[in-house]
Amino acid sequence: MVRSRDGVEIAFEAHGDVANPAVVLVHGWAGNRTYWRHQIDPLAAEYYVVALDLGGHGGSGIGRKDWNLPAFGDDVVAVVDELGLGKVALVGHSMGGDAIVFAATQLGDRVAGMVWVDTLRSLGDEPVSTPEMIDAFATPFRENFAAAVDGFARSLFPPDADSALVDQVAADMAGAPQGATVGSIGYALNRHPPLIAALKAISAPLVAINPDVSPTDVASFQAHGIETVVVAGVGHFLMLEDPGEFNPVLISSLKAFGGFER
Repeated sequence: MVRSRDGVEIAFEAHGDVANPAVVLVHGWAGNRTYWRHQIDPLAAEYYVVALDLGGHGGSGIGRKDWNLPAFGDDVVAVVDELGLGKVALVGHSMGGDAIVFAATQLGDRVAGMVWVDTLRSLGDEPVSTPEMIDAFATPFRENFAAAVDGFARSLFPPDADSALVDQVAADMAGAPQGATVGSIGYALNRHPPLIAALKAISAPLVAINPDVSPTDVASFQAHGIETVVVAGVGHFLMLEDPGEFNPVLISSLKAFGGFER
């Protein structure tokens, strides 16, 4: 455990040889570090692999006043600093992609590169949501969290996804701690402007690995210097649905960053 900037305890685990280049894995909204279970061993053969639970998720602490996305970035920084890591590659799934960007603004040239795993399908064309729209979006999660999350989680899988995996992820997410998840759901909207502003301050390369379950606007990513790789036959949880296809793409992306050492 380590404490984030605001005192919330952050749980993490590390695997592999500490002398190897470091890769930090960050889960998404209502997830936890076990969502990377199929990546730990393959990555640990070449990297020092760190997987963490963002504040209010998994084994991490609660009590944060505002579960905003930059605060999740602070959680990543706290773990990187606790382990004394030099150069790192940051990998974030879904909302974890926001967290690694905000972390990178603090870590500076210690970041060799970043990987988004279905964080966004486009960048820069998001319609502005009013406070009323944000409240309407968040209300179902406040009123019946388990039902709203269950339906939301299931919608993220393609129709032919493994039903046992769908059931497991839906139940897992629906059972997530509600403080952080309900507290942060409103930040799913109006994400683009702060992300774009943060990316302008980061020199590290960024690769987006996305599923083909719906189109990715590759041109909008290119406009912000983001390379895109699309994986076929999967939905939002690429790393769980088809690790055999996903893992080589992730490792290839990491290798492209080149020469990052502790």
